[in-house]
Amino acid sequence: MNKHRRILIMTSVEAERDAILRGIGTDSRIDIILAGVGPISAGIQTTIALAEDKYDLVINMGIAGGFVGKAEVGSLVVANEIVSADLGAESPEGFITLDELGFGASTRVKTDGELVEVLLEAIKEAGISVCAGNILTLSTATGTAETTSKLQLREPGALAEAMEGYGVAMAAKEFGVPVLEVRSISNPIGPRDRSAWRIKEALVTLESASKVIVEVL
Repeated sequence: MNKHRRILIMTSVEAERDAILRGIGTDSRIDIILAGVGPISAGIQTTIALAEDKYDLVINMGIAGGFVGKAEVGSLVVANEIVSADLGAESPEGFITLDELGFGASTRVKTDGELVEVLLEAIKEAGISVCAGNILTLSTATGTAETTSKLQLREPGALAEAMEGYGVAMAAKEFGVPVLEVRSISNPIGPRDRSAWRIKEALVTLESASKVIVEVL
């Protein structure tokens, strides 16, 4: 643990924040702020937080959907790369990413590789199922088999999807602060089925992961 590292954790809703707080307890190095839902709100709230105080690391934490066979319900995903998966343009030939459009902007933000490795090792030692891969940011949560298939073909390295990571990551990048995204899987990505969601269990996993984070970062 770096006793001098100040950490900003951005999470979208109160239930996620409360789970993280239960795991972290009292730690003056860490601030947990609600980002709201979606990349725009998350980017705005992260920017405000970074403008008001100095941090050494930003982490976007919360629950997420996982691709079946890659990130199962109840497991944890740590992002190698945070990807805005629906920012681009449609064409008769298929989806064109912002990178491919040539506007000089990218839909991809790499996380801090060294910190990812530290987290992975510590989380595994704590007995939590965890893997590392790309996490997609989408403004519309996937709810059909067709969209799921298209995303997997376009982003074969993706393990999970959520709605805030890219906004948080772009704000952190603007301030020159390293960023991580850590997600607990609450549901499989695919046809929308509320009966398959395991939000309570995912929040327990998020709490357990928070205990590890505060010990090793």
